[in-house]
Amino acid sequence: MSHIPMIPCNVAGPLGVLHLPRLWLKVSLEARGKLAAGYPGIGKGYDSMVVAALGLNADAVKKFVAEKHPTYQQFEAWVKAQPGVKLDRNNVHRLNTAILGYHHTEELSKEIRAATGYKEDGSVTSAACELNALDDWQAFHAAELK
Repeated sequence: MSHIPMIPCNVAGPLGVLHLPRLWLKVSLEARGKLAAGYPGIGKGYDSMVVAALGLNADAVKKFVAEKHPTYQQFEAWVKAQPGVKLDRNNVHRLNTAILGYHHTEELSKEIRAATGYKEDGSVTSAACELNALDDWQAFHAAELK
């Protein structure tokens, strides 16, 4: 059985890093062969932004999660223990601001709005956090609730 990662991009754990809980969930599901099709464990968007901004190594993240099957608390503890990790307030603030300020292209935004049943009336912007959540909820509904 595969799972759609339902933790939104704009959620943070105790470290205060947006998207880190979703990243943990996606990598965890992928490591167990349970991540829904179309969802990468560590993709090119927010996943890579978080890994790079914190100074983590994507392969090391995947290896730790695959081998240890950590809880979220254990994952955050591992992140904090990584040499050179950048968890200072200024860096986390810059990353979080970048995450919240990221917008999809207008073409992708229109595609997601159409797929999720929203009109082009300005009620849903191109903010990636919002659109990604709508896309997840639509996929979850189609997979689990229909």
